[in-house]
Amino acid sequence: MTGDRTTGLARLGAVAAALIAMTGSAAVLLGRIYDGAAASWLIAGAGAAAVLVGTCARRLPNWQVAPLSVLLMGGYLLAAGWWAADRAELAGPVTRLLADAAANGVPRLLTAMIPMEAVPDTVVVPVVASWLAGFTATELAVRARRMLLGCLPPLLLFGAAAFVVGPNAEPARWPALLFVAAAAVGLLVTAAPAPAARRSGSAATVNQPSGPRSGGGGGALTTVRLRTAAVSFAGAATVLLLVAVSAPWVVARIATTDVDPRRYVAPPQVEILDENPLIRISGWALNPDQPLFDLRVGASPPPAVDGPQASGAGPRPTADGALRLTLAVLHDYDGVTWRVGGTYRNAGRVLPPVEDAAASRTDASSTDAVRQEITVAELSGRLLPAITAPVRVDGVRVAYDRASSTLLHPEGLTPGVTYAVDSVPRRPPLNALTTADVPAGESVARTLRVADGVPAEIRRLAQQLARDNGAPYQRALAVEQFLADHYQLVADAPSGHAYPNLGFFLFGPRDAGGQQGTSEQFAAAYALLSRLMGLPTRVVVGFVVPSGDATVHGRHAVAWPEVLFSGVGWVPFDPLPRPDSTPRPIEEEFRPAPDEPTPSVAPSVLPTVDPTPSTPPSAASAPPGGRPSGWLLGVVAATVAGAGAAGWAGVVLLLRRRLRDRRLDSGLPAHRVCGAWLEVVDALRLAGHPAGGHMSASEVAGHGRELPDGAALPRLDPLAELVNLASFAPGQTDDEQARRAGGYATVWVAALRARRPWWQRVIWSLDPGPLRWERRRRTAATANTAVNG
Repeated sequence: MTGDRTTGLARLGAVAAALIAMTGSAAVLLGRIYDGAAASWLIAGAGAAAVLVGTCARRLPNWQVAPLSVLLMGGYLLAAGWWAADRAELAGPVTRLLADAAANGVPRLLTAMIPMEAVPDTVVVPVVASWLAGFTATELAVRARRMLLGCLPPLLLFGAAAFVVGPNAEPARWPALLFVAAAAVGLLVTAAPAPAARRSGSAATVNQPSGPRSGGGGGALTTVRLRTAAVSFAGAATVLLLVAVSAPWVVARIATTDVDPRRYVAPPQVEILDENPLIRISGWALNPDQPLFDLRVGASPPPAVDGPQASGAGPRPTADGALRLTLAVLHDYDGVTWRVGGTYRNAGRVLPPVEDAAASRTDASSTDAVRQEITVAELSGRLLPAITAPVRVDGVRVAYDRASSTLLHPEGLTPGVTYAVDSVPRRPPLNALTTADVPAGESVARTLRVADGVPAEIRRLAQQLARDNGAPYQRALAVEQFLADHYQLVADAPSGHAYPNLGFFLFGPRDAGGQQGTSEQFAAAYALLSRLMGLPTRVVVGFVVPSGDATVHGRHAVAWPEVLFSGVGWVPFDPLPRPDSTPRPIEEEFRPAPDEPTPSVAPSVLPTVDPTPSTPPSAASAPPGGRPSGWLLGVVAATVAGAGAAGWAGVVLLLRRRLRDRRLDSGLPAHRVCGAWLEVVDALRLAGHPAGGHMSASEVAGHGRELPDGAALPRLDPLAELVNLASFAPGQTDDEQARRAGGYATVWVAALRARRPWWQRVIWSLDPGPLRWERRRRTAATANTAVNG
C-alpha cells in the first residue's frame, strides 16, 4: 500500500509539473515582447499557482474549488499589480490602477509599443488568462483524469500568446519544444494503468477458473491484441498521412502570412491642437515671456549639432551649446496645412531604438545619454518636448511614435506635470554629406509629396535654385542660404503656411508685409522648395534653449526643416537669418515673371469741346417770375435726403439680412460653421473690440470673455471647437453641428448687442461694415484661388 501511494503521488506530481511547464512555456513565449523577464515570471507564476491550488484542493467538492481559486487569483493579481506598479514607479493606489487596467487592458495590450514594460495595463490580462488556463487544465487532468483534455487550455493559452506576439519577435522554437515535451510526459504518465487496476487485473487472472475452455481464452486474447494493434497502426498511419499532406500548406501559410492584431486596434489619437502645432509658433512669438516649462539637464549635454559643420558649410548652430528639444514632427502637407500624421502607441519607460532605414548604423555615431527633467508650466496639449531619440521616460505614462521619435501624454498636459527623459542623439557623419544621395520609393513618398496648386512663381524659384546645384546636399544648402539672405524674421507676422501665404512671404512687397515672417514661414517655405527639388523634407516644431537648467518661454519656440539623406538620416537645417542682419533684395532672376500688360484701345473719335458756354443751372431752373423761395428748396432737399437715407438704410438692412442667411443656411455644413464664426467676428468689430487676425478660434473665445460684461455673455468655446473641427476636418462636420453653430452665434451676437445703448444698437443694425468686410474676404479668396491656378 505504501508503494502504491508513493507511485500515485509521483504520477500526480508529474501531471502537475507537466501542466506548469505548458503554461510556463506560453508565458515565456509572450514575454518575448516585454522588456525584461519580469512579465514572464508574473504570468508563469499565475499558471503555476493555479495548478498547485487545483492539485492541493482535488479532494474538495467542485462547488468549493472554483470560489477558492478565484479568491486566491484576486490576491495574486493584487500582489502582482502592486509589484509591477512599484517597479514602474507609477503613482496612485494599486486598486485604482488595477481597475483601470481591467477596463482598458486589452486595447492597451494591443496598442503598446514593443518592447512593453511590465505595468498593470500590460500584465493584468495575461495573468488572468494564465491563471484560468492552469485552473481549468488541473480540473480536467487531475480531478477528471482526462489528461488529453487537460492539455487543451494550455494549448489555447499558447496559441493566444503566439497571436499577440505576431511578427514582433523571432520564432519561438524552444518554448514550443518545451510545451510538446511537457504534454508528452503528462500523456505518458497517465497512460500507464493505476496500481489498483494492476492489482485487480492480477486477481482476475489468479481467480480465472481452469478447465478445457481455458486454453481458448489465450486465443481470444491474442485476437484482441492483434485487432488493437491493427487499429492503432491504421490510426497512426492516418495521422501521419494527414500531417504529410497538410504540413506543406501549413508551413507555407506560416511563412507568408504576417498577422499582427495591433493593426486592427486604433492607437491613441492626436488632438487638433497637436495635429498641427506649427500654427502655435506665431502665438508663442507674440507672448515671448510666457513660461512653458522648466528644464533641468542632469548630465553634461553634448555639443549642439544642428547639422554638419564641415569646412564652414552646413546648418549653423543656433547658439553656443544650445539644446534642441523636439515637440512635434510634421511629415504631411496638403497645400494648406502641415500635419503630424503619426501613429502613437502606448509605451513603457524603456523605448525601442529609433529605426531609420536611410541612416547607416556604422556611419552615424551616438553621443552619451542626456537626461532631461521637465516640469510643465503653461504648455498645453498632449505632446511632450524632449531631445531627439529618447530611450527612456520616467514619471508619466507616454505613447510613442517610432517614425518621428516623439512622445505623447494621453492624459494631456497640466501645470505641475513632471517627467524625466533620457535621450541619445546621434551625430550625422560630417564627411558623408557632401556626396550623400537622397532615398526614393514608397518609404519616403510622404516626405516628397507636393499637393496640386503650387503657384507658378514658387516652382520657378525652386528651378532657379536647383539649376546650379546638382548634388542633393548642395541643393539643400542653396535653399537655406537663399532664405537666410533675403528674408526678415519678425515676431508679429500673422500665422499661415498655405500656398497663398508662402507666395506672399516669398514675393510680396516688403512695405506691405511680404518677405518677412516667423520661423513658421521660413520652415514651411524651405520644406516646399526642397520637395519641389526632389529632397525628402519634413518640418519640426520644438524649442531651442540654452544649455543647462532654464525656464523655457514662448520666445524659445521655433520651427526648422530637416532633410533625409541616404546613409546619414535626418539632418536639420537653419534657414533663419542671422541676428541683426539686413535682408538683401531678391535678385531679378528670382522674382516672378511680370504679367503682360493689357493693351489699351485708342478711341476712334475724340470728344469735341463745345465752345458755347452753358447756361448757369440757377438761371435755367429758375421759374419765370423770380427766384424760388428758400423754404420750398429746403423742403425738397429734406424730402430727397430723407428718401435717400431711408432707401440706403433699407438696402443695408436687406443686404445684411441676406448675408446672415447665406452664412448660416447655405452651403456645406463646414461652410455654415465658418459663416457662424464670421458673424461672431463681425460682432466683435461692431462692438469696438475686434479680434486680431493672428488669433486662433480658442484665443478669440478667450477674448470674448475679456469684454466688458463678458462674464455675462454665453461662452464661445463650443462654437470655437466646431470651428476647429470644420477647419481641420471639414468632411466630419454634419448638419446638426452646423445648426448648433448657427444657434451659438445668433444667441451670442444678440446678447452682445443687447448690452449696447439704444443709439449704438441702431448704428449696429445700419452699419454697412460687415458688407465691406465680407467683400474684402471674397476678394482675398478670389486672389488666392487665382494664385493657386
